[in-house]
Amino acid sequence: QVQLVESGGGLVQPGGSLRLSCAASVSDFSIYSMSWYRQVPGKQRELVASITTLSSTNYVDSVKGRFTISRDNAKNTVYLQMNSLKPEDTAVYYCYARRTWYTYWGQGTQVTVSS
Repeated sequence: QVQLVESGGGLVQPGGSLRLSCAASVSDFSIYSMSWYRQVPGKQRELVASITTLSSTNYVDSVKGRFTISRDNAKNTVYLQMNSLKPEDTAVYYCYARRTWYTYWGQGTQVTVSS
């Protein structure tokens, strides 16, 4: 069973930055595609960014140029660097791992952007 533990969320002012981390308890982390999703109450969970096993990345349009997803296979960790944060980025952010038909979710970390 894979466990994903997110950290790095918190309260930040508009225009500020945060870096989310997701540590995976797995021995073969490099073969997992990793993603970050976010969800606000009453709305569907939204894919924010993803990174493949070859470190190819993809972003939702609303975060392009502001967020960067990266991975460190030696540390079994995926990151989401979030810059120029906006109030509409406020959400619970979830880490997601996928290998073939196996999928796993983290417990989520709250990000609040407010002055």
